[in-house]
Amino acid sequence: MYYPQEVIDEVVSRNDIVDVVSGYLHLKRSGSNYSCCCPFHTEKTPSFSVNRQKQFFYCFGCHEGGDVIKFVQKYENFSFAEAVKLLADRVGVALPEVKLSQEEQQAYDRKTKLKEINTAAAAYFHYLLTKTERGAAGYKYYRDKRHFTDETIHRFALGYADIYADDLYKYLKQRGFPDDLIRDTGLVNYDERKGGHDVFWNRVMVPIMDINGKCIGFGGRVLGDGKPKYVNTRETELFDKSRNLFAMNIARRSRRKGVILCEGYMDVITQHQAGFDNAVASLGTAFTQGHASLIRRFTQEVYLAYDSDGAGQNALAKAIRILRSMDISQRVIDLSPHKDPDEFLSAEGPEAYEQRIRDAIPGRLYEIRQMAKQRRLTDPEEKAKFIHETAVSIAGIKSKAERASYIESVAEEFRLDQGVLKQEVTRVGTLGLETQPDQSRNPDWERSRVQSRGQAARSAVTSTEARAPSSEDLTEETLITWMVNRPELFGKLKGIISEEDFSAEARPVADELFRQYREEGKLQPALILAKCQDEEEQSRMAGVMSRELPFASSEEGGEALDKLAMEKAITELVRRVKLRRIDEALRKGEGSAFENAKRKRELQKLVITL
Repeated sequence: MYYPQEVIDEVVSRNDIVDVVSGYLHLKRSGSNYSCCCPFHTEKTPSFSVNRQKQFFYCFGCHEGGDVIKFVQKYENFSFAEAVKLLADRVGVALPEVKLSQEEQQAYDRKTKLKEINTAAAAYFHYLLTKTERGAAGYKYYRDKRHFTDETIHRFALGYADIYADDLYKYLKQRGFPDDLIRDTGLVNYDERKGGHDVFWNRVMVPIMDINGKCIGFGGRVLGDGKPKYVNTRETELFDKSRNLFAMNIARRSRRKGVILCEGYMDVITQHQAGFDNAVASLGTAFTQGHASLIRRFTQEVYLAYDSDGAGQNALAKAIRILRSMDISQRVIDLSPHKDPDEFLSAEGPEAYEQRIRDAIPGRLYEIRQMAKQRRLTDPEEKAKFIHETAVSIAGIKSKAERASYIESVAEEFRLDQGVLKQEVTRVGTLGLETQPDQSRNPDWERSRVQSRGQAARSAVTSTEARAPSSEDLTEETLITWMVNRPELFGKLKGIISEEDFSAEARPVADELFRQYREEGKLQPALILAKCQDEEEQSRMAGVMSRELPFASSEEGGEALDKLAMEKAITELVRRVKLRRIDEALRKGEGSAFENAKRKRELQKLVITL
């Protein structure tokens, strides 16, 4: 279902967000904003803010944010189209008639049939495991090796794929399913010589359900010493590994706090059997922003129970960064001296595991302790690098109280000068600096990257594969935050910086901000959010544009900035953005090396006065 962008813009511009939200909630004026307790999570102190000038909402507690359409979607549990219609009706905007096209209807019917085939396969595998002698080896594995009860086996519809390589294919053909759809489920491969042959055979089978409990794929573990040990359904129309989590359909209904994120579906099943029915796992792929987006629909808290080996700890570090970029709380469960949750529960039991969950440490503290292990803190230079790395991490904390608490605790734990650490945190936070862990000391510590693609100002702003922001991204986001909070900067920076100086990722937002100020003399951030088709991207951009300037507030005491410090901060941010553009031009061979070098020298002399 599609509405033209100009229609959406009209609906947004004619619905004042304060008026709309006031129809649902009791807002109180608080300076230039309106506030109340957030309707999307439980809280006692109001952290839900609505800004009439910017025309969007943002919660500093759960980090939900967006325009008036997003608010109605969240509050009413509406689809995007339903929210647009409600708001259009509210102000008398006529919407064009829309309905599913023939192509869309065919695609819907096709996916329904693919799910039906997967469901039939899951039922057949389960039947073989529990009702026939052919499944005895699989049943023995689940009962004797994994110690799964019959109740667990039935709850997860566990199954067995027979030793014959065309067994499932013959069964599905008997059910009347056509070859092309059987192939497109990823259950069967075809070639001219063999015909149809099963992907899964001589394996114990684990059906994979989507969030609504519909079977979309399978995981299979080989019985014996065959390779590979684990096989998952390949990517299909139904099965997107980067956006589905094993057992999330069960965990979403759990009464336990948050979710426990681990690496494999066997670990998940073991935890559910032990009473931890909020455990989930990614499916044969690294944790992604798509996974984090799915989690954030149901909770803001994640407990990480990754394997204790090197690969598991690298995956853990990446998951922490992605969760943090989505404003989801992360806590790390210490499984030592055991390798994984399965081994821990077998050795120490549910009560001990419950205690480890209660003792889980924040992801940021885990990272800082890992960085300390990479540094020889008795060496002055190594210690100085550790202080900077720690300051980078702490500066990313939005809460002033939490930031101060980390400074105090980390300084005490690692015997650092608290004043020096606080000064470095202030410097880093003011300039929006960011750094990576020392690659030479930990070559496997990879950064996750968000590959955002920017289109024209009127087209959608979308995000795809996951990443944590790079230093350049944070510099650009910090400058955008300054300019949205202080629109007078557009005038001060005229002729110094323009939208063309921003990267491809930030360019759509920069284009629209500069266009609005140039043509209308004011900013309307809500119209930018309306172009974000991805819900998580809209919340992220709402956070960037609603963010206050944490290191420029008189309430911060020692972190407050005077006019001179602000001028230095803006100068440094502008210089960094423009230097990145020059470096990009050099890589692309744009302009002569002499001209670009001259531009760099001129930038070193740049001084911006406010």
